[in-house]
Amino acid sequence: MGSSCSGKTTVAGRLAARLDIPHVELDALHHGPNWQEASAEELRTKVDAALAGHESWVVDGNYMGKLGTSVIDRADTIVWLDLPLPTLLRRMWRRTASRIHDRVELWSSGNYESWRSFLVSWNGLLWYTVRTYRSRRRECSRLSEGRNLVQLRSPRAVDAWLATQMPEGR
Repeated sequence: MGSSCSGKTTVAGRLAARLDIPHVELDALHHGPNWQEASAEELRTKVDAALAGHESWVVDGNYMGKLGTSVIDRADTIVWLDLPLPTLLRRMWRRTASRIHDRVELWSSGNYESWRSFLVSWNGLLWYTVRTYRSRRRECSRLSEGRNLVQLRSPRAVDAWLATQMPEGR
């Protein structure tokens, strides 16, 4: 869990590789061609299919508005990337500028970021992240109560925690 650009996908990919288990990226399941969003029902169906038959997995993303707590209710550990807003904004700028410059297609669906959607659009990544930062932190705090939670507040803490993760039996 975490705000946009907190590193959810990167950390989940690294963790899944370390543990040799599947990684499910919710953004890839949510965003269709031309930024068409999956409905709540479509997203739930896609997530259920992606997790089916797997005893262990790593899922990155939030989508509580569409999924509720269905994913975190199945998880044995919740990792909350609780990084400061300035860190998120620096990462966001570098990542988005690189994607726009290199014309990176997202999720093999013909989706590309643009300066207009990033900087101008009220629902663009920049303003969405700034607008939702505090409420996302409150939501993550509330949803993690009573669960096995790992709250990581810096990139250094993320790296240190990942270094301790080993597949079962090692």
